[in-house]
Amino acid sequence: MARLHPFCAVRPEAGSAARVAAPPYDVMTADEARTLAHDNPLSFLRVTRAELELAAGTPPYSEAVYERARTNFEALRAAGTLLRDAEPAVYVYRLRMGDHEQTGVAGCFSVDEYEQDIIKKHERTRPDKEDDRTRHIGALRAQTGPVFLTYRAAAAIDARVGAIAAQAPLYDFVAPDGVRHTLWRAAAADGQALCTEFAAVPALYIADGHHRAASAARNRAAEQRLAKPAPDASLFLAVAFADTQVRILPYNRVVKDLAGQSVDEFRAAITRLAPRVDLRAGGPVPARAGEVAMYLDGRWHQLAFGDIDAGDPVRRLDASLLQDRILGPLLGIEDPRTDTRIDFVGGIRGPEDLVRRVEAGQAAVAFALFPLAVDDLIQVSDAGAVLPPKSTWFEPKLRDGLLVHVF
Repeated sequence: MARLHPFCAVRPEAGSAARVAAPPYDVMTADEARTLAHDNPLSFLRVTRAELELAAGTPPYSEAVYERARTNFEALRAAGTLLRDAEPAVYVYRLRMGDHEQTGVAGCFSVDEYEQDIIKKHERTRPDKEDDRTRHIGALRAQTGPVFLTYRAAAAIDARVGAIAAQAPLYDFVAPDGVRHTLWRAAAADGQALCTEFAAVPALYIADGHHRAASAARNRAAEQRLAKPAPDASLFLAVAFADTQVRILPYNRVVKDLAGQSVDEFRAAITRLAPRVDLRAGGPVPARAGEVAMYLDGRWHQLAFGDIDAGDPVRRLDASLLQDRILGPLLGIEDPRTDTRIDFVGGIRGPEDLVRRVEAGQAAVAFALFPLAVDDLIQVSDAGAVLPPKSTWFEPKLRDGLLVHVF
């Protein structure tokens, strides 16, 4: 069963929350981080992406970056911009983007349960990215951003979260990207009730933040080798949302060339796959799972996949069908994780970004996928399997800096 733990959050004083809060560290380049933070000395990017304050070209994993991150974090605390709550608490965090709203429970969760697969994964992690966040946690003695979890909705938790969210919030602001962020601290009795209600949740699922969770586990292992390990290192910061509230956008693909084929040759190669792939005219947005929109030669087409193995939770996914039937055999992309001819475009950018890339000559063909269902993610995780790379793009995204877990 899943356990929720209250913690003494380090968080911004109310008047600084909007300026401190920053996008996740891993959704931007160093130059983009530098631009976002350039006129904001309180931006938490100065902690999570401290290379933005160093000379251009500074290796992002150099010791100077982690030292600057620690210095900046301590400076925010010394100035009173970041304060530590005196008592452990559970928090409720709401994000609103356009007409979509999701409200989750923020607290600490168990590294043991992560390692025991009570908190389940669907993604392989990269050692270099694990190394980075593990070193960052070690330098700051803190976890600076939450993992995004989901779980099968429970009526008792929904009701409790709704009651807490009816009270006055700690923060309520609209970020520069238009997403509204609202945070509440649960009263002690409500927090304890949430902990009891989460104990009945059979499993949690990592939606986004696999590297953060893996790094927390690695940091705990390092702590256990110390003479006086920090007990809090056995926990990691996360926000858990009911599966009924989570929104997944598609993760689209662009390919730089047609592997030496002309447009007509490539189109003919697709038609030879019939009935496993049906190529026809269409628009930029797939109508349903089992279909992919393809932008080629100045127009959109629809690829409808047939002969799908419904019993395999991974092979039946659109990203797998596209890889197994088009990208691999027809375009020579055997491993999309490492092949430099393919790039991935988050669905938040819309199909117009795919058209722009092709028309600008940055790609020869683009593929727009139907968004993955949350239930697909859960089924793949329950099977102990791994989603195809870049299968999910979650929006809206949690902000770093609003809640920090310090050991």
